Amino acid sequence: MYVPFENLPEESRIWIYPSNRKFSEEEVAEIENDLGEFLTNWSAHGSALEASFVIKYNRFIIIALNQEVHPATGCSIDSSVAFIQNLEQKYSIDLLDKMNVSFKQGEFITYKTLLDFKKLAKDKSVSEHTIVFNNLVNTIEEWKENWEVPANESWHSRFF
Repeated sequence: MYVPFENLPEESRIWIYPSNRKFSEEEVAEIENDLGEFLTNWSAHGSALEASFVIKYNRFIIIALNQEVHPATGCSIDSSVAFIQNLEQKYSIDLLDKMNVSFKQGEFITYKTLLDFKKLAKDKSVSEHTIVFNNLVNTIEEWKENWEVPANESWHSRFF
């Protein structure tokens, strides 16, 4: 069952899917509609899941689940991944490739392979102060506090 994102508790589990490119405004509207429909019907063993989403910077899809109401199961997680894979095909985007890094360069968000990011760090094109997106956070609370952080405050620090 879909609920407004702000109504979910801070301990709600999240999954972050970074896109390799920015979505157009039309794509955002379509993706929001599709996500709303998917989450309205998302269930685990016949029980409705209390879930929501946000799209940030027209680039990151964040799905949240209140596990206090009903936890995700293997099958429900598989169905959400299948949904994301369908979005990848529909929009010719990458959302599931975990070997990439998203970071801010001024007002822009850049998406690079891990190897390219490592090279940028070595060449001092990015620094430990570069704002990176730590897509490994697990809850809404962690997302609010530790998603957009200087590289030296995340797993990216190993490159400096």
